[in-house]
Amino acid sequence: MKYIDLRSDTVTWPTEEMRQAMAEAPVGDDVYQDDPTINELQNYAASLAGKEAALFVPSGTFGNQLALFTHCRRGQEVVLDDDCHIVQHEAGAASIIAGVQLRTVTSKDSFLNSKDFEAKIRIGSDIHEPTTGLICIENARANGKVQPLSFMEEIKYISNMYHVPIHLDGARLFNAATFLNVPATEITKQVDSVMFCLSKGLCSPVGSILAGSAAFIEKARWNRKIMGGGMRQAGCLAAAGLISLRKMRLRLNEDHETALYLANELAKIPELEIDPLQVEINMVFFRFKGNTINPEALTEFMLEQEIFIGDADPKGNFRFVTHYWIHKEHIDKVIDTIKKFLA
Repeated sequence: MKYIDLRSDTVTWPTEEMRQAMAEAPVGDDVYQDDPTINELQNYAASLAGKEAALFVPSGTFGNQLALFTHCRRGQEVVLDDDCHIVQHEAGAASIIAGVQLRTVTSKDSFLNSKDFEAKIRIGSDIHEPTTGLICIENARANGKVQPLSFMEEIKYISNMYHVPIHLDGARLFNAATFLNVPATEITKQVDSVMFCLSKGLCSPVGSILAGSAAFIEKARWNRKIMGGGMRQAGCLAAAGLISLRKMRLRLNEDHETALYLANELAKIPELEIDPLQVEINMVFFRFKGNTINPEALTEFMLEQEIFIGDADPKGNFRFVTHYWIHKEHIDKVIDTIKKFLA
């Protein structure tokens, strides 16, 4: 490694095994559904999610927006929390592609309250109001928190009560399952559709999966074509995805352990504010105490030492993300570099 990259787990490179598999993958035309490697990936992904069918898509944003496009009618409303990826990091795509309105639940703390979601669902047939077409939840969340299974069950109960389907943004689904120490199906059985990434921490260079019922995926395949996602010899990419799901998801606990090691080492630095007990997956959040140090200066200093970190958020919080290519010796260098900066 020429540099250490803690900006995200999206920065993972494909392994040598993946590169070899990609080079040798049998392929066909996926628009005709005759790419054998794509078909194998989709079948295996569906089984991991406990769903009837799955569809390979270019990215997590694509998968989420395809879900909204497929579940909802234009003009309907989607209930979701205001910090989630669909709201914060998908460039307003819901209004452009699915033509839906977003009704947000306020994220008050680390965990979401199912009753807040219920309160946002439109009840009745008032001609002045949009109808609720979908509930969207995220697990694991972008703040590094994992929603408990009890929350998933509560959301499912609400879904059944009001006859509104649920889509799960499970970009880091297997991180959540690892933390909860359950199969991913224990999370996904409570939702109607799920998207999970192959490129976030699982080392695939490209791709995500959208899974759901056979009827839902059949409709989503049509909508994927509308969105420009009909791919041809995509088996070259699917070959990496198969390794991600068969092997890389089973080692995510190592990334979590590395993150905890990082958090504990950061906690030893007096100038930093961090609670290692808040680390649940592969994300570590911290800030300078008292906001006496310019966060941008740390980013620039780290870059000079060939360590890539993301900019602090408006409140001065940094997020470091561990992944396959980050090991304890890299963390030691990061800690030493931060100490040099503070000195």
